[in-house]
Amino acid sequence: MNGEIALSELPQVPITLEGSSVLHQMFRFDWTAWKKLPATERAALAGEFSEMLGRWERGTGRAHPNQSALFSQIGHKGDLTLIHFRDSLEELNRVELELAQSGIYPYLQLSSSYLSVVELGLYESSEKIYTQLAEAGLEPGTAEWNEGIKEATARTFASLATRLFPAIPPAKYLCFYPMDRKRGESVNWYTEPIADRRAMMHEHGLIGRRYADFVRQIITGSIGFDDWEWGVDLFADDPVVFKKLIYEMRFDKVSAVYASFGEFFLSVRVPAANAAQWFDGTLA
Repeated sequence: MNGEIALSELPQVPITLEGSSVLHQMFRFDWTAWKKLPATERAALAGEFSEMLGRWERGTGRAHPNQSALFSQIGHKGDLTLIHFRDSLEELNRVELELAQSGIYPYLQLSSSYLSVVELGLYESSEKIYTQLAEAGLEPGTAEWNEGIKEATARTFASLATRLFPAIPPAKYLCFYPMDRKRGESVNWYTEPIADRRAMMHEHGLIGRRYADFVRQIITGSIGFDDWEWGVDLFADDPVVFKKLIYEMRFDKVSAVYASFGEFFLSVRVPAANAAQWFDGTLA
């Protein structure tokens, strides 16, 4: 295989690196049934939940943070959001099961959930890696090709460990929303050449970098896991920054032409130390 032929047959799919498995759970809280309980029973159940949440907040103590966090939803879409970052889907399921066995669970009514995995797309380096492997005579899709990609990205994976397996930012506010890239008859992100997509994503990323001092962004991939293609978590101490960032991105070609968005969920952080107060109807 010569270089010219190889370059014409390079894969169009960007290389991605995957990290933490992530689950968002959105709940309504049955305040009517809750208020019928004796105060002592409510306090005991809230205390049990606070202890469990505190343990999840602290993490597992292993190589990765593996944390959870609680947020109080603002608006009509629900009352509480729990987000969980774990090393595997099995660990996420264990969290679900532990919560389901807790005393507070009969008062939690699951209204929505979202399953995904932390994803970093290597648009900037994919073409370079593909070209190098092709020039070395490797065929796309072969075991040798796949091993070459693994070797080429190993150092990048190690250097990005804190982004692939992040701790949950301590910011006060969370904005979560799912999104797709359009693939309709007239506009289809997936039929654009990889070089064009790379250029557009580079421009898109420049906007996010301008807000890096104010917003922590965690992108998760959900193709094959949930109904949308990506989930976006934004963490900030000033919620107005969410509006400014997303509004500015609306004028970017990636969003203006190729993006579709799901529901937006805005919440305020409830630390485990303050969870019992939330069940008393107050936000510390």
